[in-house]
Amino acid sequence: MSALLTDLYQLTMLQGYHDCGMDETAVFEFFVRRLPPERGFLIAAGLEQALQFLENLKFSRSELEWLQKTGRFGDRFIASLESLRFTGDVHAMREGTIFFPNEPILRITAPIAQAQLVETRLINLLHFQTLIASKAARMVLAAPKKMLVDFGLRRAHGAEAGLLAARASFIAGFSGTATVEAGKEYDIPLFGTMAHSFVQAHDDEELAFEHFARAQPENAVLLIDTYDTEAAASKVVSLANRLKCCGIRIKGVRIDSGDLALHATQVRRILDEGGLNHATIFASGDLDEYRLGGMLAGGAPIDGFGIGTRMDTSSDRPYLDCAYKLVEYSGKPRRKRSEGKQTWPGRKQVYRSFDAAGRFEQDILTIEGDAHPGEPLIRQVMLGGRRLASAMPLAEIRAHAAWNLERLPASLRDLEGPYDYRVGMSQALIGLAGGMDQE
Repeated sequence: MSALLTDLYQLTMLQGYHDCGMDETAVFEFFVRRLPPERGFLIAAGLEQALQFLENLKFSRSELEWLQKTGRFGDRFIASLESLRFTGDVHAMREGTIFFPNEPILRITAPIAQAQLVETRLINLLHFQTLIASKAARMVLAAPKKMLVDFGLRRAHGAEAGLLAARASFIAGFSGTATVEAGKEYDIPLFGTMAHSFVQAHDDEELAFEHFARAQPENAVLLIDTYDTEAAASKVVSLANRLKCCGIRIKGVRIDSGDLALHATQVRRILDEGGLNHATIFASGDLDEYRLGGMLAGGAPIDGFGIGTRMDTSSDRPYLDCAYKLVEYSGKPRRKRSEGKQTWPGRKQVYRSFDAAGRFEQDILTIEGDAHPGEPLIRQVMLGGRRLASAMPLAEIRAHAAWNLERLPASLRDLEGPYDYRVGMSQALIGLAGGMDQE
């Protein structure tokens, strides 16, 4: 990704640092200021892409030539960018970790020009995947043990967003994705059925089903709501009996419109009476956690769901109030005191304690080195611009997210709230901030 994928003010600040000879170590932390009312927790995601970005950060000759032509920057400054690489340290929460407001999920420690330049892209990567993983987790909680498939590429805000949404939702517990490139890039299981156009292109609906079943004998999941859903289900039963002699088994049906719960109930009866008890019912069509929870609470016999627009855009909350802020420079803690946007100074650690049942009990936010009971959540992942370990397998990240979700207290598992979880500030952190305010 181009080093120019940044905000202009990052480069204008770098020019200022360069001209003033400011090159000492800076510490920045990425965190979310507050949770929206629709969220009781967030899931950290995007660290792998952030580390890849840091590892490969550099300006190409053509990019530097373009910057020079803008006339905004001095020649000596542009020349200094030619050798710029990320040589700093990174501390972070593991991807898949549940976190809460003010808790940093990433800390950058590097010469100030490096730490400043990477702000825009790091926020871009961490914000988006955290946003989607957190939305997807709510659907996982709403439909436990159901197959959930990401269907959102076509409605995502760009190709990269669609690809990263597939990754983030898989981390949160989705079964897979329909995005083929995500299967190749991240080894995420692929799922797909057929479109209405395939049925419409045939003069006979049952013939369309047969053609698709013969073309995909191991994945014969048929879309049955193009015309009359229940009539199509009866055609599936008829077709299944004919295909037995060819060794083809109808795997399931998909419903994409109308009253999904009602259609699923009627279709389930038709399939069962026709001897297709094994055939699954898969539903899609403008779904979110609220519709999932409502249908399943009502007993809808649906085995899996395809979820697109509302997840890949996080439709009810399409952004988080997140920030990447300076907390230390030249060995001294720094604190922003802007109205409504105050920050906690210094390098920080989060300690999480658990109750007797193994569920989250409370978090303590404190300064690094001030130990507290519980599990420390922030660990070092990069030293001197180099990773301390190879990339964590996505399956391991996904398992860590599942472990976190299992340990949510009951109050945070509810879709509606109100949400209440204690994140305490240590006396050491309060004292540091108070002392700085007095100064």
